[in-house]
Amino acid sequence: MTEDEREHPVTEDDQPTTANTDGSTDVSLLEREGDIAADYLEALLDIADLDGDIDIDVEGSRAAVSIVGADLTRLVGTDGETLEALQELTRLAVHRETGIRSRLMLDIGGHRARRRDELAEVGRTQAEKVRETGETVRLDPMTPFERKVVHDAVAAVEGVVSESEGEEPDRRIVIRRG
Repeated sequence: MTEDEREHPVTEDDQPTTANTDGSTDVSLLEREGDIAADYLEALLDIADLDGDIDIDVEGSRAAVSIVGADLTRLVGTDGETLEALQELTRLAVHRETGIRSRLMLDIGGHRARRRDELAEVGRTQAEKVRETGETVRLDPMTPFERKVVHDAVAAVEGVVSESEGEEPDRRIVIRRG
């Protein structure tokens, strides 16, 4: 670390992003992120001698890359831990090429899609429970991806609000009447 970096550390807010100055998203940059990620993941699949097809998409303000195919459970790992690690490594590979912090979302074998559906149901069910009983509910700790899905599901239920509390890796959602 240089003396300048010690005196003026770079924060997440200082990092370049895919957002344009008007707040819109640079779709061509997101497509490039997807291509870089696909190349990185293709090499990884070759090294691991695994078969899989890679799909690239842009969802909202982030690149989305999915690996589909034969048995990919080894790449998902227990509770998606390996998937989370691979996503971070892929984001780092994209950052190395672009110089921009990536928010790329990686899914393997449909794990995230299934998990998103499960979590949305948990969020709706718990929000309804809070609305009916008035009792605050604290959910088990979740990853940032999981919390976002639950927050979105809770926001769709009138009369309740959700917020996150705690520090990683024990950060959890609290749902209460609004």
